[in-house]
Amino acid sequence: MNPGTSEMQFVSALDRVDGMRSVLCLFEGVCSGAADGYARMRRRPAATLLHLGPGLGNALSNLHNARKARTPVVNIVGQHTTQHLRYDAPLTADIEAFARPVSDWVRTLRRAHDMGADTVAAVRAACAPPGQVATLIVPADFSWSSAGETGSASQPAVRRSPQAACVRGAASILKSGGNVGLLLGGATLLAPGLEAAGRLAAATVVRVFADRNAARMERGSGRFAPLRLPYFPEPAEAALAGLKHLILVESLVPVSFFGYPERRSTLAPEDCEIHVLASIDENGAQALQELAEECGAGSVSPPAQEASRADFFAGLSDVGPLTPETIGLALAAEMPEESIISDEMISAGEAILQNLAAARRYTHLPVTGGSIGQGLPVALGAAVACPDRKVIALEGDGSAMYTLQSLWTMARERLDVVVVILSNRRYRILEMETRRTGAGEIGPRANDMMDLTRPDLDWVKLAEGQGVPGCRAATGGEFRSLLSEAVRERGPRLIEAVLS
Repeated sequence: MNPGTSEMQFVSALDRVDGMRSVLCLFEGVCSGAADGYARMRRRPAATLLHLGPGLGNALSNLHNARKARTPVVNIVGQHTTQHLRYDAPLTADIEAFARPVSDWVRTLRRAHDMGADTVAAVRAACAPPGQVATLIVPADFSWSSAGETGSASQPAVRRSPQAACVRGAASILKSGGNVGLLLGGATLLAPGLEAAGRLAAATVVRVFADRNAARMERGSGRFAPLRLPYFPEPAEAALAGLKHLILVESLVPVSFFGYPERRSTLAPEDCEIHVLASIDENGAQALQELAEECGAGSVSPPAQEASRADFFAGLSDVGPLTPETIGLALAAEMPEESIISDEMISAGEAILQNLAAARRYTHLPVTGGSIGQGLPVALGAAVACPDRKVIALEGDGSAMYTLQSLWTMARERLDVVVVILSNRRYRILEMETRRTGAGEIGPRANDMMDLTRPDLDWVKLAEGQGVPGCRAATGGEFRSLLSEAVRERGPRLIEAVLS
């Protein structure tokens, strides 16, 4: 929360009403990103408390990401008193207009008597499958007025079962022996869905893919590993090449992140037929399990990725340069079992994740909506949700500056987060995209818009200024040693990884 004058009744009530944990964040974009991370891990709503239209405006970026992640979030946004709105005071704004683009449900409280019922309605809306952002706007005078009943407790929403005809149709396609793909998204990338998909991959010729922008994926040694679609369209098209049928499971038709000159936006072959096994609000894991039974794969053992610790250590050099590859190897060697990775790596991500494929089991929380500044707040929220698990934020240096205030809350709440800043002192992805879009050569002025030097960001000082111990690594050996120490201690730590 980041409250203001219109929310003081709510803040005061925290000392009178049990059952609420309040976490102060120094920027509303941290509030919304942390709510997203909490809800991704707990699979139940988190709430934000925001101050009027500008407060909600500061939260919009990570609410966009939460909506793309299909995360249940309830925003409580304060409003001026009803009689004060007519005067167009400095903080007056059209809060509903701010909320609608990032909310699936928006309501302004019309009378104090309805406060309890409207709050329950907001929670129910957030819980509606597959998960939604709900925004309730509360005028200040209703907060200090007598209200009606609090309303009945919200019951968890249940996903719809898959349609039997869709399961039979998908089974017929798989049994045909043609070139078929399954694209998994949503909750199908949790353990039950992955296990069923793995059985199908073992028993049939189906190729299994993962939506790269799905909110959460269980990964690591011993788990079935579908191919996560690459970021750039050329390798993504190559991965899907030859498919005659693509079956969607809690996912949408795959498209490129951006449009490019003389390239189509869709990634599947043009002659590929698209089918739906389970829509985004249906139970995709159940659909995969039923499909496995229909295809005679119910008792087949799914393939799983395995690796020994020696494989990772063999690739590390104590004096070698620090690269995304060596960072991935060090993480694979040192990460504790059931770690949580909050990933906003941008240009370095593919190389690091490739080396994490057979690490100890972990949960991957990737970029969803592409709005920068997600990684640190999502890690914060995940650490609040799962205090018994180590959280590792893998974050680009440029991206981390958007929500730097997350570090202060990590320190204040003593959260068990290791932040790794991938420091190339550059918006490297913009350099890559300049060439891809045919924008021409990068001249001195254009280069200045991608360069993060003059001065260099000092991440050790930035971390320590907000109460988080910081250190810097410039070689593979230094990084491995610092990471090994950080994952064995509790509490927040930051490692600046200066990339070669």
